[in-house]
Amino acid sequence: MTDIVDTLVIGAGVVGLAIARELAQAGREVIVLEKNRGIGEETSSRNSEVIHAGLYYPPGSLKARFCVDGRERLYAYCAAKGIAHRRCGKLIVAVHEAQRPKLEAVRKSAAANGVNDLDWLTADEARALEPNVLATAALWSPSTGIVDSHAFMLALQGDLERAGGSLAVLSRCLGAERHGNALELYCMADGEGLRLKARTVINAAGLNATQVARALGDLPADAVPAPRYAKGSYFVYTGKSPFTHLVYPLPEDGGLGVHATLDLAGRARFGPDVEWLPVGTEPEDIDYDVDSRRGAAFYAAIRAYWPGLADGALSASYAGVRPKISGPGEPAADFTMRASGAGGAPRVVHLFGIESPGLTASLAIAAHVRALLDA
Repeated sequence: MTDIVDTLVIGAGVVGLAIARELAQAGREVIVLEKNRGIGEETSSRNSEVIHAGLYYPPGSLKARFCVDGRERLYAYCAAKGIAHRRCGKLIVAVHEAQRPKLEAVRKSAAANGVNDLDWLTADEARALEPNVLATAALWSPSTGIVDSHAFMLALQGDLERAGGSLAVLSRCLGAERHGNALELYCMADGEGLRLKARTVINAAGLNATQVARALGDLPADAVPAPRYAKGSYFVYTGKSPFTHLVYPLPEDGGLGVHATLDLAGRARFGPDVEWLPVGTEPEDIDYDVDSRRGAAFYAAIRAYWPGLADGALSASYAGVRPKISGPGEPAADFTMRASGAGGAPRVVHLFGIESPGLTASLAIAAHVRALLDA
């Protein structure tokens, strides 16, 4: 027999869990399929845990819209649920005069995105906030913060299950075919074959989103973007944190630069850098070990805005991988959603390229997916 459910969500990262919670609370029967042993084991737990304000993204883009909306939703959710977080603020610094126009471009982009609380700081004002930082000018973003991402995901899972939804781990989608108004998925669940029919399928598989899309087979081949993966390594500072706020350089190709973030205990960590993985890399083959030799480049990048960093003060920590759909030297791709199914066909929504600010934007993305399905 083949079990039939209303909605299947593929992927139990922060975005998949947020969508599943949203749909379950709207009265849908929801099952989440996760290929790993637990929730959020990939991109969602290997990041900076920053609540982004929405500064950098092109005005009108999904990244900009969902980040600004999601930021407020996330702060409110954390406050309501007692999830550890802190609105600590961050500095974005120009370390020499030639960078002022780029800093001004960030300010204009933020204003166009509806971020109206940025302050322009002189070198003296930046030094007053962070005495160890070298800057000729800076932007102060009081709406940036940090969050316990795992506690957030556990809260989402709890809401999902209280609304009648469920999570199936060690469950991987291998293929699918249409049967009337439902899609029948062929899965491996804890080593055994399983068939599930669903009227609605959400592909929130993160690093595996393009592979899942090809397995589902509902989109034309040219509508499924080719994946690119950018590995980012982190190093921790072994002494007392030199900063009380987050400190970011100006963005670079593929990322936001090697920035200084804090954990909720006040410890400083630096990263991520950008290491493009070879074309054709499969998510299962990714090596998450941090090469300590990358530390030399970290010292150089950090000393641009913190000249006082001592030799030997950094220790290799962890790495994450961004699920990108644009490559090195190309304009950063926006979040991409592809939907299929109308007139009685099964509904399928694919989410591609959900990298940063996906954690911040997750609740807004979930609300948008629900609106798509209700339309």
